[in-house]
Amino acid sequence: MMVGQIPCFAFVAVVLSSAALAGSHLPDLGPAPVFSPVDPDAAELGQLLFYDPILSGNRTVSCASCHHPRFGTGDGVSLSLGDGGQGLGPERQADPDNLPEQRIPRNAPALWNLGAAGMDVMFHDGRLEADPNYGAGIRTPLEGDMVAGFDSALSAQAMFPVLSADEMAGHYGENEISRAVRLGQLSHEGGAWDLIAGRVAAIPEYRQRFDTVLGEGAPIRFTDIGNVLAAFIRFEFRAMNSPFDRAMAGEATLSAEAAMGQGLFYGKAMCSSCHSGWLQTDNGFHAIAIPQLGPGKAARFESHARDVGRLRVTGVEEDAYRFRTPSLRNVSLTAPYGHSGAYATLESVVRHHLDPVAGLRAYDRTQAILPVLDGASDWRVMDDPAEVAAIADANDLAPISLGDDEVAALVAFLHALTDEEAAEGRLGVPDQVPSGLPVEP
Repeated sequence: MMVGQIPCFAFVAVVLSSAALAGSHLPDLGPAPVFSPVDPDAAELGQLLFYDPILSGNRTVSCASCHHPRFGTGDGVSLSLGDGGQGLGPERQADPDNLPEQRIPRNAPALWNLGAAGMDVMFHDGRLEADPNYGAGIRTPLEGDMVAGFDSALSAQAMFPVLSADEMAGHYGENEISRAVRLGQLSHEGGAWDLIAGRVAAIPEYRQRFDTVLGEGAPIRFTDIGNVLAAFIRFEFRAMNSPFDRAMAGEATLSAEAAMGQGLFYGKAMCSSCHSGWLQTDNGFHAIAIPQLGPGKAARFESHARDVGRLRVTGVEEDAYRFRTPSLRNVSLTAPYGHSGAYATLESVVRHHLDPVAGLRAYDRTQAILPVLDGASDWRVMDDPAEVAAIADANDLAPISLGDDEVAALVAFLHALTDEEAAEGRLGVPDQVPSGLPVEP
């Protein structure tokens, strides 16, 4: 399928008869999202790189390993196995000849609509975000070492997993990329990003395709790789044609149950206090007492397993255990849910929101979907009453009482946010990539 430019759609709010059945009204969501036009050649090049393991240290992990369309641009597990894993999704297993050092500490976030204007805060803790106060226009963990040339926060975030030993770089010292990361040679000349760009430039088909995008003979920089990956994500994972969108445009009506759920979402259940706007996110940070599992977000020299979220970025104590509000577009496809992937179903995570502290304390550990990893200590935080109390004390949400029929209606509304056409894919998964490395179908 050829890539076309993506227009900006205007949506007209009309009254739905089905919404009236729920005693609701259509929400005022503000201006419709704007998506910049996409260069077809850049998107097609980005597609190939997205599925190509050439970007990983050991040439075994691609972006799609943890963000595959088969799993709603996630990977269907609570916490992923990156480098050292084999297979896709819940079937992924640790490679006995190259065991992962640990699970990836956070659930793989979905990629839907990250190309919309204003979606400038990336990762669960927002450690990468557009900020004009920084030289490159993007605030990142690299701080002063961040380079200019990324065309958006999306293009910059696409390239940080390659610097993570657990995600894509590999164990320290086992390849030239991981060695550069170990030495702190990241964005510097001859560092990890340059090494990866050199790998790509050495492949004739990639060189030819970049000639088309950049101009013949132009050097291929790491920023260029990030920009074409962003072009692909912006095109491929744009999801703005759900039943909800068609209803808001007056082209369809929601089912009575989904309309009831919409009324609750924008009313009594107060979901839109955080999940606001067309993409159902305020891009803010909130503490909602999601159970913590896995290794936590600790530096290598730290021994704890907690994840304090936004606090690690800002240093502000009030930000402890706060995480970014995810967009709810195509949320029915992106289980498990929460920064730790603690909840396996939409119903279970909705019920958690109704009384987060009670949900935390009564958490059913069978909800976690964790590939087998010998030696993993997944429940250190949940087994520690003091750690659980700290998560509970930070909670921002007051309890809300809903009946089972109301919970079911909310879940029906969340399903109405699914864009089936986007889920099927536009460019899809390529049969092969220029490096000749295996593609995960």
